[in-house]
Amino acid sequence: MYKTTDYDYHLPEELIAQEPLSKRDRSRLLVLHRESGLIEHRQFNHIGEYLRPGDTLVINDTKVLPARLYGRRKNTGAKIEVLLLEQLEGSRWEVLVKPGRRAKVGDTIVFDDGRRVLMEADIIDSTDTGGRVLEFTYSGQFLELLDRIGTMPLPPYIKKELQDKQRYQTVYAQREGSAAAPTAGLHFTRELLQQLQQQGINVARVLLHVGLGTFRPVKVEDIREHKMHREYYEITPETAGIINKTKERGGRVIAVGTTSVRTLETAAGEDGEIHPAKGWTDIFIYPGYKFKCIDGLITNFHLPKSTLLMLVSAFAGREKIMAAYQEAVKKEYRFFSFGDAMLII
Repeated sequence: MYKTTDYDYHLPEELIAQEPLSKRDRSRLLVLHRESGLIEHRQFNHIGEYLRPGDTLVINDTKVLPARLYGRRKNTGAKIEVLLLEQLEGSRWEVLVKPGRRAKVGDTIVFDDGRRVLMEADIIDSTDTGGRVLEFTYSGQFLELLDRIGTMPLPPYIKKELQDKQRYQTVYAQREGSAAAPTAGLHFTRELLQQLQQQGINVARVLLHVGLGTFRPVKVEDIREHKMHREYYEITPETAGIINKTKERGGRVIAVGTTSVRTLETAAGEDGEIHPAKGWTDIFIYPGYKFKCIDGLITNFHLPKSTLLMLVSAFAGREKIMAAYQEAVKKEYRFFSFGDAMLII
């Protein structure tokens, strides 16, 4: 249960979704019943059949930054790629750079829109993980400039260029700061959310800015030795109130995505009560973890040996999850960020 190899599985490369479907809610939905292990094959827009009036869906309303920038070194003109990871303070950011060997402390990188320079960044430090710390200088609003010259940082397994960058955002995305999308939410349309609310299902918002550590495989043999990346989260008093009242009335809390799970479980007391909070979480959920808050989970299909696969295994049981993944491969479900969905109840 604690071996990384226990969370490996064979996935044919052609099952890795390279682009989103034309309609968000027409993806397939594998429904896994936790108690019995029963599996059903449905379509995502039928998810309301598994939810009850009084249940609460918890969504993560983070917004993906167009965080991949293409610039050039000021002194040589050599091309360099920058990926924003985390804002440190003011105009300083922790980033990844390619090629990293040539990005030296003291160098300056310039970014333009093909006509004129819009931003410059001085490399002021290196990080323990091989990244760099950049200090940006610019005129105007940083996020507006990013929107002009940045591109969406799609995961490395997606080779196809994204035609519409809004398809890597949820329809309810509000607060910019993520390096990756909370992909379970990509299946919802505004119409489907409205339909569920009319059905008597509550929708509560949390925030967790997704970091690129999400995509990193676990490299230690014993998963208990893995060091989790940290991510910024917020839960408002309003959201805490909605969730606590749901529990009091006997409703279920259904997390939309592993990011919502990590946020809720970070903020939950031992009695399951959610407390308003903000800060950083590096919670690592793997089998043996005792869940305090959530009763159900909507999620995508995750990479082998990933912390996300370990999280869903903690919730549903490793054997049931691995059996469900085998079934999904057999039925040729689409995997990963632009792939199909799973409902675990």
